[in-house]
Amino acid sequence: MASTRTLRRVTQALIAPALALGATVGLASAPAHAAVWSSCDQWGNTNLNGYTLYNNIWGSGAGSQCVWANSGTNWGVWANHPNTGGIKSYPNAKKVVNKTISSIASLTSSYNVTVPASGAYNTSYDIWDTDYDYEIMLWVNHHGPVGPLGSSQGSVTLGGHTWNVYKGDNGANQVFSFLRTSDSNSGTVNIKPILTWIASTKGWMSSNETIGDVQFGYEITSSSGGLDFVTNNLTVSSS
Repeated sequence: MASTRTLRRVTQALIAPALALGATVGLASAPAHAAVWSSCDQWGNTNLNGYTLYNNIWGSGAGSQCVWANSGTNWGVWANHPNTGGIKSYPNAKKVVNKTISSIASLTSSYNVTVPASGAYNTSYDIWDTDYDYEIMLWVNHHGPVGPLGSSQGSVTLGGHTWNVYKGDNGANQVFSFLRTSDSNSGTVNIKPILTWIASTKGWMSSNETIGDVQFGYEITSSSGGLDFVTNNLTVSSS
């Protein structure tokens, strides 16, 4: 469900220390982790080990949320969002790529997460071109009443996984969603073949499009009572 995701990305791009909207959302405290950084600010962000971390509470009707990090590849979120519809947040870690699809020799990522057995959310990669015309989502797991934008395009096996593919348009950009056919909390994704399939096989975008960044995080719709989402390890590598 990506109807306002472009607004989220534009908001992220405009983050500044003096932004008044960077106020703490709610009165929640970060969980007791031995973190080198934590924030409960709506747009809280930092750079660690080549990754940019965002708290990123962007949806309407959100509750409290705090993000913590031991490093750019080991971080987590405590979120208490009401049991209502609509995406409330997408806390994530971002790695910048800035290469055209055709010039990417390799783009891979490994993930290991611990996610709750309740709530409504998906664990996903969110991949954007530099102009934010195209959004590629890779859902590695999801729980509760959540679903992708657009219509089904069938199934495909790419990058080491089998996905159900959806294609949609939120009025601002094209959205291509790949939902893993079975949930996974750890694994490796070869992202380059997915981008090549979208561009060269399907012709949905040009191979000359520049991939700006690869994000990985949790698109949270509800987490009533407070739930923990932990990224035990994340790596994104490109050449």
